Amino acid sequence: MANRNLKIKVCGMRLPQNIDDVAALTIDYMGFIFYPQSKRFVDHIPFAPSTSGLKRTGVFVNDRVAHIKAKIAECSLQAVQLHGDEDVAFCQQLAQPGIQLIKAFGIDGDFEWESVEPFLNDVDLFLFDTKSATYGGTGHRFNWQKLTDYPHNKPYFLSGGLSLANIEEAKNFDDDRLFGVDLNSKFEIEPGLKNISTLTQALKLLRDE
Repeated sequence: MANRNLKIKVCGMRLPQNIDDVAALTIDYMGFIFYPQSKRFVDHIPFAPSTSGLKRTGVFVNDRVAHIKAKIAECSLQAVQLHGDEDVAFCQQLAQPGIQLIKAFGIDGDFEWESVEPFLNDVDLFLFDTKSATYGGTGHRFNWQKLTDYPHNKPYFLSGGLSLANIEEAKNFDDDRLFGVDLNSKFEIEPGLKNISTLTQALKLLRDE
């Protein structure tokens, strides 16, 4: 059965007015990338009033536990997305009430599902992205047929190359474990500046409006 109520995460936010404009679209998660090598890097969240109604999500890549915990407190994060090579012990150190933990995995043709198994009891959600040396943000899509072999019940975000051209296909992907979609580079005017027009179109398609 096709997914009709997917959660919507917009990632890579940087600018206060753009944050307000995107939050006004009534999304579910807003991602802020605390990875210095990202084109969408932020060191702090430029708070906007409208962010109170969604999950503020910090994205980290091979960072330090102490730094992540400091950002959780400083930026009032409700979710943490680990997008690097973090192991299970690392995830366990971040477990705390009120924080949803998301572990990302880069998917390619050689990806083995066994690599997600150790995380099943220690994270809330997976995120499946296109594998890259830059840990995401490529704008390229991986072969979604790979997900038909996913053997676990843990829900996941779909990421990597989502665009207006394939958003309906993602919505209709027949997998009850598909929790939400992660929208980023294909919905930008430039890195960190989201295109409100294309996002609005995407949300209409996702919501059958």
